[in-house]
Amino acid sequence: MATFGDGLDKAVQKAFTRPAPKSAGAQMRYLVKQMKGTKPVAQMLRISQRTVERYVKDQIKKPRPELAARLEREVTKRWQPQIQAKARQKAATTGGIVIDTRARLGYVAPIGSTDEDRIRHLTVALPPRYAARLFDAQEAGASDQQLQQIAADALKEVYFQDGGRRAGSLEEVHFTDIEHLEFDL
Repeated sequence: MATFGDGLDKAVQKAFTRPAPKSAGAQMRYLVKQMKGTKPVAQMLRISQRTVERYVKDQIKKPRPELAARLEREVTKRWQPQIQAKARQKAATTGGIVIDTRARLGYVAPIGSTDEDRIRHLTVALPPRYAARLFDAQEAGASDQQLQQIAADALKEVYFQDGGRRAGSLEEVHFTDIEHLEFDL
């Protein structure tokens, strides 16, 4: 379950100016046009080339649930690439990103502090440098664990340390047991 990667993708997809194709035939035609042929689409979706051609001609209208999910994911990944790039650029330079999460958060701090992990529901606006780090790591193929660590570092600075105004001796933030995670630009 790639919660961080999927969450970042969904946040960027909110910037779409037009809805992505909904029907299986329209989605397949879009992918064939983008990938310049039915053979690469068939290989990507792990179906036969003839099946792709049938979807393009609307001879098949209702895909199996797992194929429908793959088709939807691939179309939204490629839909309006310039708008996606602009949304990422804006978040990374001026806008920042908002993280809304319900998870177990705790921290490592000097002895005597109340560093017990507990479930917290946070909605925190992260500065643009953390949005840039998240998007750059995602582009570089970072794992969900690495994205989670970047988010934990951001929460450490913005939420727990309040930009350096408190908890200066805080060493590390634990960000585990994620129940809910959503990003917004």
